[in-house]
Amino acid sequence: YPRTDPAVIMLVEHIPADGGAPVCLMGSHRRLPTRVFSTLAGFVEPGESLEEAVTREVLEEVNVIVDDVRYEASQPWPFPSSIMLGFYARAVTTDIEVDDDELSSARWFTSEEIRAAGDWGDDSADIQLPRKDSIARHLINTWLERQP
Repeated sequence: YPRTDPAVIMLVEHIPADGGAPVCLMGSHRRLPTRVFSTLAGFVEPGESLEEAVTREVLEEVNVIVDDVRYEASQPWPFPSSIMLGFYARAVTTDIEVDDDELSSARWFTSEEIRAAGDWGDDSADIQLPRKDSIARHLINTWLERQP
């Protein structure tokens, strides 16, 4: 049987208890252009469930605790033998501590801020979103569709 190396990618949402507008967590990855903000991601460790991988990766990359991890979609990943499995997760904590080895920055975004962001390669935009054909963009766009 062919080998498959799963990776998880996740959009973390926080819904404020005071009834404020939901926000989502995105990071600027060191391997992407400077102004691109995307969802968080990482490989699944041996013996780990996909949900555990989501929880661990978010904690490792931004020190945010999540729960309510829900599968959304998948996409072949352009590395040999890989598949990207997309999830949503709910933030239990919101203070961010960025792992400098993984990310250059991370922050919470409102739906208005995301709607105002430019597309990948739009050099006039202060913030750019992932490529339109990526699962990261699918997660972001689907989250936006669910916002009031």
